[in-house]
Amino acid sequence: MKPILLLALSVFGQSWIVPNPADWSITKEGGTDVLHLLVGREPLPGPRKPYQFALAEMKPVSKATLEADVMPTKRSLMIVYAYQDAAHFDYVHFSTDTGVKQPVHNGVFHVYGGERVRISATDGPPAFSSINHWFHIKVVWDGETGAVQGFVDGQPVPALHAVDLSLREGRFGIGSFDETGDFKNVKIEN
Repeated sequence: MKPILLLALSVFGQSWIVPNPADWSITKEGGTDVLHLLVGREPLPGPRKPYQFALAEMKPVSKATLEADVMPTKRSLMIVYAYQDAAHFDYVHFSTDTGVKQPVHNGVFHVYGGERVRISATDGPPAFSSINHWFHIKVVWDGETGAVQGFVDGQPVPALHAVDLSLREGRFGIGSFDETGDFKNVKIEN
């Protein structure tokens, strides 16, 4: 098996560690940095979980909000939170599918030493109404209560709410399970 290369990209005022550096690029649009995830990759062999995301080089936090403008170029994008290592993290999966139609999309998922597991309800509308369109997303996470909520264009998405008390602190990341998309104006505040 070919090893995964890790490289730090500098964008949005901080460094991000990425697997497969050639899968990512940074451009300027109207003076604004845009991070492009150019290649969607299937998960690595073993338990099915994502790895195609840029992980912020930051100290682990127990409470934070990530906001960004994102453009899905296929069906979905994701925000990783409470990242401790490659086998222990949670993520919010924003999708054009509903959780009812596709239970592994449009929800909150937990990775704890094995395959990803959905920890949110499947009810509600999709997070994204279309592709190739900019959306403003927000993920609010509190490790003390375990609660996370995803928002799109200022509105909470019912399927993007969950509670996980097993991961109380960690780092944030941006990317996709196995698709492509663009990110700009990314801010992490705690």
